[in-house]
Amino acid sequence: MEQSAVQAKQLDHLASAPAPASSPSPFAAFGMPGFGKPPTVVQPEPQPILELDGEAYEDELDALSDWVDDWLMPVYGAEVTTAAPWCLQWQEHDDVVAWLHALWLAYQQHKDPEAGLSGLFVWHRDFLTHAIAAIRAPGGPLSACMTSPERPAHRLLPGPPPSVRTEKATTPEAAGPDELTA
Repeated sequence: MEQSAVQAKQLDHLASAPAPASSPSPFAAFGMPGFGKPPTVVQPEPQPILELDGEAYEDELDALSDWVDDWLMPVYGAEVTTAAPWCLQWQEHDDVVAWLHALWLAYQQHKDPEAGLSGLFVWHRDFLTHAIAAIRAPGGPLSACMTSPERPAHRLLPGPPPSVRTEKATTPEAAGPDELTA
């Protein structure tokens, strides 16, 4: 009984004593917030580029263009062919801008030291490969653009027409008899 009482006192003392500031948390290696680390600064939530307006959109597109033109395409662009088209005016293709912006945000997150040593491998495996394959697919958003560096081309493909529901809501025939007389 006496030994149990001594152990209980030791446990109470250890539980109430603050951990020395110099000793790392046993949970620090797992990146668990709140366990031995100072509170992290909450970064602003990234906003999809197509939801930005005016100067905010232009600034984000300029930064994205620098990354795409100066780093991404020289490293990962490979050859322009019919199997992998590209467009020198890719900024005019909203879907391509959205894909590349998401890829860039993921790149920034995965190159951060907190992503660990495998962060960039994860970016390559989970983001880069899929995004480039979708953007540069033979039937993808750039398929009507440059397929040979000797013949630069740019053409925006028309999107689908509005849905039937949207069309009905905007035509006078869709209005009921009560709505026409009101």
